Amino acid sequence: MKNHYNVLFICTGNSARSIMAEAILNHKGRPTFTAYSAGSHPAGFVRPETLKQLELANLPTEEARSKSWDEFTKPDAPRVDFVFTLCDDAAEEVCPIWPGKPMTAHWGIPDPSMAEGTPEEIERAFRNAFMALERRISLLVSLPLPSLDHLALQAKIDEIGGPRRMAQSAGSLK
Repeated sequence: MKNHYNVLFICTGNSARSIMAEAILNHKGRPTFTAYSAGSHPAGFVRPETLKQLELANLPTEEARSKSWDEFTKPDAPRVDFVFTLCDDAAEEVCPIWPGKPMTAHWGIPDPSMAEGTPEEIERAFRNAFMALERRISLLVSLPLPSLDHLALQAKIDEIGGPRRMAQSAGSLK
């Protein structure tokens, strides 16, 4: 069984949730996991509120950048073992065919970049997204991966994303 896994987190813009997820997993999942993030239509920048959440959690921000999922379909790209969509838009898009046919699941998180209101309310939206991602990633890293067969592992990663999305993850991301 493998002892290292590459994970790709996808959102449409790759400016908030997927960037946070990449940083969280690269911190919590060492040395078993290496995380990456990408967007179907990358914004080209990382939101300042995202960087603030990472800084508050003492996570590095230097390498955070918004990028296209096309980077991960190239022959020299890291082979990904898991692909998680974090926004409903990306989950409903036709995803590229990922080399190696990774396991996929949808872990929908409300988009904090769409939050409106006072600066405190917007910061709360980013904090809530960060905390939800941190909880889900903690569950992922606690899974006994070597002891789970393919179907059991798929069920577990779907379960982490929440029961209402389990049925969709099987169809939308394949």
